[in-house]
Amino acid sequence: MERPSLENLETPAALVDLERVDANLRRVDAYARQHGLRWRPHTKTHKVPVLAELQVRAGASGVTVATPHEAEVMSAASSDVFLAYPPVGAARLERLMRLSAHVQLSVGLDSREVLEGLSAAAKKAGRTVGVLVEMDLGMRRVGVQQPAEAVALARAIQAAEAVEYRGVTFYPGHVRAPVASQDSALNAVSVRLAEFLEVLSSAGLRPQVVSGGSTPTLWRSHEVHGLTEIRPGVNILNDRNSAAVGACAWEDCAYSVLATVVSTTVPGQAVIDAGAKALAKEEGLAPEGGYGALLDRPDVVLRSLSEEHGLLDLSKTEWRPRVGDRVRVVPNHVCVSVNLHERLWAVRKGAVEQAWAITGRGWGAP
Repeated sequence: MERPSLENLETPAALVDLERVDANLRRVDAYARQHGLRWRPHTKTHKVPVLAELQVRAGASGVTVATPHEAEVMSAASSDVFLAYPPVGAARLERLMRLSAHVQLSVGLDSREVLEGLSAAAKKAGRTVGVLVEMDLGMRRVGVQQPAEAVALARAIQAAEAVEYRGVTFYPGHVRAPVASQDSALNAVSVRLAEFLEVLSSAGLRPQVVSGGSTPTLWRSHEVHGLTEIRPGVNILNDRNSAAVGACAWEDCAYSVLATVVSTTVPGQAVIDAGAKALAKEEGLAPEGGYGALLDRPDVVLRSLSEEHGLLDLSKTEWRPRVGDRVRVVPNHVCVSVNLHERLWAVRKGAVEQAWAITGRGWGAP
């Protein structure tokens, strides 16, 4: 069978530039090594075992996942899996416990209710699961609120069967300012983390693992004192949001959606065949607004989206596309765009090398 080319791929098609992926992985591994940090990438961004294998090969110590299905899929790429989401309900717990015995599983949680279910499931399965206490350091989504609560939960973990207290975890997702303007927010995270670590240490519960981080804060993670492990997800592929806050250069964006121009009849715009069902209708951080921009013409913004149509704003460019022309769109948020596709087309130097099924999507077979 002849290998497809970019010219004959049916659009919209999700593309991954392998050269940029390689460069992104080398960059984060060098940073982690320089600052003595473990690197455990969040695979929810790409949901593809082959990319997780590339991350592990590049130096990642393990992987982070969000769902039991992702844990199942990514356990083929790494035997060290962290579920950064509280597993509530018998179905989720049973799936986790069915992971191969060689998988070292750890879970982040913030309540005794989740702990009790996890402990019972692990005991029944005859395995030991590591547990990290989730702390809220400003995100206001999940996590214990006070150091005393972290101590109480850590002690409950130590007292429970078939689980092991391994440390603490947090997500600084509220820090979305440009990288150069994160001083105050990162200092607040660092101060709050220090309060938790001091109280835990005084109680004889000094955490072995202090896991946190995100792509927007990635390159300043070493400024959060006490952090031992970072969990960036987006940075392997990057997106318009990452570039907007300075977490990457535009040339570091390795993901784009190939689309075809289908109409130019309305003045000042061009319509492409990639809409919300291929790119995701998510507001971004770029000051120009819109839902994405062209990879090779970042001044051309995707002004609006409907289900199957994307409208390119041509008001700031002299470029005038013709019907049938092909463009590559970098979406605001790569994770939600990838989740809308069945496969990723891996390209190198503009040529298609292979196609990867996005097997980590959805919930999979129970």
